[in-house]
Amino acid sequence: MKLSLKASMLAAGIFWALTVFFVGFVNFLWPSYGGAFLDMVSSVYPGYKVAGTFGSVIVGTLYALLDGALLGALFSWLYNCFAK
Repeated sequence: MKLSLKASMLAAGIFWALTVFFVGFVNFLWPSYGGAFLDMVSSVYPGYKVAGTFGSVIVGTLYALLDGALLGALFSWLYNCFAK
């Protein structure tokens, strides 16, 4: 059985983007929520800062969508290589 590269990319990208969006949005509303998680995310994504603005939430979400899609593709590719 092979994994679909497209489905893995979409699933992982959307899941990670929604996770970062949710934590970033709740942090936007209550600045004490998820600070450590968002600091970790900002240390990985260049140019993303936990600024408390809605624009930074969108930037983090876009980074997470791209990152999740790439990692989903890598996982699917590795699985398909070893499943042969």
